[in-house]
This record gives sequence, structure tokens and C-alpha cells, in this order.
Amino acid sequence: MTDDARTEETPKSYRPIDAKGFRDFISRGWGPVDRSVAVPEGLAEAAAEHRRKLAAALPGRRIAIAAGRAPVRSNDTDYLFRADSDFVWLTGCQAEGAVLVISGDGDATLYLRETAGPGEADFFANARDGELWIGPVPGLKDWSDALQIACRPLEELPAAVRGAVPFMLSVPGVEPMLDALVRTSPTDGNALRQTLAELRRIKDDWELDQLREAVAASVLAFGDVASELPEAIRGGGERWLQGTFDRRARTAGNGVGYASIVAAGKHAPVLHWVRNDGAVNEGDVILLDAGVETRTLYTADVTRTFPATGEYTAAQRQVHDLVHKAQLASLDAVKVGAPYRAFQYEALRVLAEGLRDWGLLEASIDELLGPDGQQHRRYIVCGTGHYIGLDVHDCDASRPEAYFAGTIEAGMALAVEPGLYFHPNDETVPPELRGIGIRIEDNVVVHPDRLEILTEDLPITTDGLEQWTKSHLK
Repeated sequence: MTDDARTEETPKSYRPIDAKGFRDFISRGWGPVDRSVAVPEGLAEAAAEHRRKLAAALPGRRIAIAAGRAPVRSNDTDYLFRADSDFVWLTGCQAEGAVLVISGDGDATLYLRETAGPGEADFFANARDGELWIGPVPGLKDWSDALQIACRPLEELPAAVRGAVPFMLSVPGVEPMLDALVRTSPTDGNALRQTLAELRRIKDDWELDQLREAVAASVLAFGDVASELPEAIRGGGERWLQGTFDRRARTAGNGVGYASIVAAGKHAPVLHWVRNDGAVNEGDVILLDAGVETRTLYTADVTRTFPATGEYTAAQRQVHDLVHKAQLASLDAVKVGAPYRAFQYEALRVLAEGLRDWGLLEASIDELLGPDGQQHRRYIVCGTGHYIGLDVHDCDASRPEAYFAGTIEAGMALAVEPGLYFHPNDETVPPELRGIGIRIEDNVVVHPDRLEILTEDLPITTDGLEQWTKSHLK
């Protein structure tokens, strides 16, 4: 073969994993890396106490709970991983694919994938988990030291749950090894979820500190958004404001705790406006419903509705003042021993009375608030509060008698959020009210003798919000 012929051949492609020279060279010459796990003070102790509570609630049961895996976005691209909330509450761990097993006597073991070293193919050939692709990964000892819990290789999991396991829970479809075990063992995942939800209703001091941190970061992010209103009006729109909040959430915490609602003008009445693709115009009010999630995954859930240029119109002020009145009545009803529905009822009562006074409703207050009335709910079809914590709508798996039909207890953390929503095409309201949506949402903690309003640094009156907005405008 001539040199000319050789240069015309199609170049060959060789896989490094099959090349002895590459395998030998890649396995040598690596110095130490830091694989330690940084956790906030008190996390390990709080998680251990949570496991103790669960074991006491289900005595003699073996329990398995998986952290889960990131869902696939497309092909070999995944969404960002977020560990299962119940798993995090019990461990403080956020390792993808990890599984917690609590034995019948309450002992706990965390099963994780051990780090692949340079001498193993996964180190360089596994784009999803290999350290050459994603950076240093904590090993079993690193997790054990940080969380003060026994850690074992994930491959040992089948032996740990062999036999009848009356209660076993996994995140379906994301931990194949555990899913297979669940299919062959007696299990009641719903009952376990319910038990965990009801245990999580009462926050301990460590959890409350995480929520305070989440709210404090969220308050800063609201100020960031207000500062960017001129740029949003110039053309950045709702997405500019969303990106502003997201930047603070990613730097101060793990990210946003849920899909942010950035609703300007006619979008404000849309309860779940998460497209955030509209313009921001002078004269609009901005309904911002957003929360920062801490690095420990506790989230705030805050809403304020403020004027884009610092001043409400007369109609906007009228609606906001009524919602503010409902918020004060609702907060006053949040106290130990009160029915959970009491603060919801008070908010709706004030709103119904106001709407009737405006001439939008003709029925009596008794009829409006009765089972066959509820006409006022046309303008507030959603609820006016919920638990917050590791999830924005925390503890939703609780039984009705432990949630909506229950009573308020010390240690509960709640979002209280009355609002009014007049859609732009709603012909039952006068033209000046159409397209106005107002919500006020505070995060609160119930104490035996008082109500702690975590969001008190954000004003809730029309005058206060006008002044706050103007103070941030550039």
C-alpha cells in the first residue's frame, strides 16, 4: 500500500475502555481529593431523632426507603436530582440511589453506591456516576462520618431486606433493586407515607431554623426582584424577574422550592401561572409566589403582590386592602387548639363579606358560607393555607383527621394565603376590577403562646408595599 492510499483510508475510532495502554495510564498518578460531606450543625442529630420517632410509631417493623434517582429528561440527559423528602427527613442524606433500612429493633443502615476508584472502569467510563465526569463523590466512610450512621455498599441491600418486610417503601421506578424486592415482599407503602407525613407535621427546633433560613433568603430574593422591575418593564418581562429570583435561590440555597409564579397584570388571577413568559407593563401589579429551598431542602412559600412602578391604582388598592383584611383575620385564628379549618374559614368569611358589600354577590352571608352557597369561591377557588417544610405542600399524605379535619398544634409551620382573583374575561365584575389578582402569603410557626410570623420583614399593607417597592427601584 502506498502512502497516498494510506492517507485516503477512513480513520478508525478506538474505545479507550478497550485499550490496555489507556486503562493502565488512567489508573495511575492521581492524588488525594476531598470527598468529605459538609452538613449543617445539628442535622445528624435531628435525623437520628426522626428515625427514632418512626421506629416508635411502627414498632417491630423493618422499613426501607429510597432516595430515588433523577428522572431522564431525554436520552442521556437527566433533570437535576432531588432526594425524596421522607428519605431526607430520616437521614439528612442527598445521595442519588441511596436506600435507608431500619431494622425491627430500630437500628438504621444506609446503603449507598461506593465510589469507583481510578482502577475501575466506572471511574472514567460511567458518564452518569464516574468521578472523572461529575467530580469527587463521597464514599461510605465520608457519609458515615458526616451523618453518624452505619453505611454499607448498595450491593448488600438484598440481604438486608430478605424475608417478610411488613412495611417497605421506595420511589417507584427509580430504584430498580429495591423495586424488585418490594414486588416479592409484603408491603404497605401508603401506610408508611401516611405515618411519616403525620410525624413531619410537628417541626423540631432544628427544622424551624431551616425554615427561618429559607424565609430569610426568600425575603432577600423578593427585594432582588423589586430592584429589577425597571429592566422587566423595558423588555425583560416576567422571565427576567423569574431569573432574578432563581439566581438568589441558587446562591443562597439549593434552588427554588417549587415552580415560581411570576404573574404580571392580567396573569395575576391565574392561580398556577408558571409559564412566566409575559410582559411587565407600567401600571401592572406583580403577583410573585416563590420560595428559596435551603441546601437541606426545606422551602419557604411566600407571596406578595406589589405595583410595578411603586403605586397601586385605586382598583388594585381596593382589592389588596380587602385581601389584607382577610389575612389579618386568618392569622388571628391560627392558635394552638383551634380547628385547622378556622383560619381558612375566617379568611373566606371576610372576603365573602367584602364581595357582598361591593355588590358582586347578592346572597346573605349565611348562605354564602353554607354548604349550598359558596358563590364567593368563584373569585378564590383555591384553599387559603397549608403546611410547609421539606415540601411546599408538606405532609399531604396525612389522614384528614390529622390535617384538614384536625386541630392546630404547637410546632406546626404553615403558609397562610388568602387572595382574590378577577380574570380579565369575567363579566360578573366591573371592568375596572377585571384582570386584577391579589394574594398575600405569610409563613408562620405556631408556638404554645404566640404565632411567629417568619415573613414579617415583608410588608403586607398597600402603603407598606408601595414604600418597599419604591425603596428597591433603581
